[in-house]
Amino acid sequence: MSEKHWLRRRWKLVLNIITLLALVILVVSLHKQVGDTFSNLGHVHAWALLLLIPIEVLNYDAQARLYRRLFAIVGNDVSYRFLYRVSLELNFVNHVFPSGGVSGISYFTLRTRKGNEISSGKATLVHIMKIALYFLSFELVLVFGLFCLAIMGRASNLVILVASSMSTLLLVGTGLFAYVVGSRSRINSFFTGITQLINRVIHLVRPKYPETISIERARRLFDEFHDNYREIQRNYSLLKVPFIYALIADLTEISAVYVIYIAFGEFVNVGAVILAYGIANFAGLVSVLPGGVGIYEALMTTVLAATGVSPGISLPVTVMYRVLNSILQLLPGYYLYERALRRGKPPVEDIRAV
Repeated sequence: MSEKHWLRRRWKLVLNIITLLALVILVVSLHKQVGDTFSNLGHVHAWALLLLIPIEVLNYDAQARLYRRLFAIVGNDVSYRFLYRVSLELNFVNHVFPSGGVSGISYFTLRTRKGNEISSGKATLVHIMKIALYFLSFELVLVFGLFCLAIMGRASNLVILVASSMSTLLLVGTGLFAYVVGSRSRINSFFTGITQLINRVIHLVRPKYPETISIERARRLFDEFHDNYREIQRNYSLLKVPFIYALIADLTEISAVYVIYIAFGEFVNVGAVILAYGIANFAGLVSVLPGGVGIYEALMTTVLAATGVSPGISLPVTVMYRVLNSILQLLPGYYLYERALRRGKPPVEDIRAV
């Protein structure tokens, strides 16, 4: 295998290794500042850390209500309690099985299909629409963040370039999605091509199975996906409330990071936190590590440093946020996930395959 071919196949791994090395270099070079910050953990305001609990409860409340509204648009009445549980399970799946959100879509489809009379096409569309609304609502949050940075004189050319690039990617990605799924022929051509590519890759590992994913079944799923998308498109005015829930979910995530700074006695520019949060979460799309560990911390610290926040503060804050946030989200998510497995909703073998 040539070096060029190897890099093309392993680019995610190479990118993660480079970023992790950058994080190690950063920690070593700032070890004194970081050490001083951690030595002062006894002075952290516990009352501020406790704010994480209601913030996370509100975040999952917004997610569950967002899902419920979207299902209602396509004609399904799904219970709020069920969707709240699934949102927690989904967060666990996305952290443990890093795949740019693909595992989450698969799990959500399997989980909602059982006992709710919801088709795979509807479940997939609802989950993807949730992601699209997240992206669109974050555009507003990002503009507000840039405004905050500009007021404090922290909106340098580099910061503006990073923010505008992220904003462009979000808009172009959302636009391409709408363009593809807006036509039955385009959605069939695009996703059928992807399905065939996946089958060819699987065929290399399983030579006896030339078509692991049925092309015909995939086409039926894409047709149904398109029909349900058209239903939402005809009732686009009903997306106003889901959009507000997506905005609340974005704001609560930012708030969860910011209260850690408050706990450390640091009132940093909220625009810096918004920009760093957005960049770090994009890392999940290319990370091969659970939860983007290491990658997330490195990017958050680097972006915050570019906006004037000392790495000696931002790194310990980011680490504490990740630890506390994981405890509050992943532990209940794991419990509910395992409970779903034991009850056979969805089938154990299907989830393991995800």
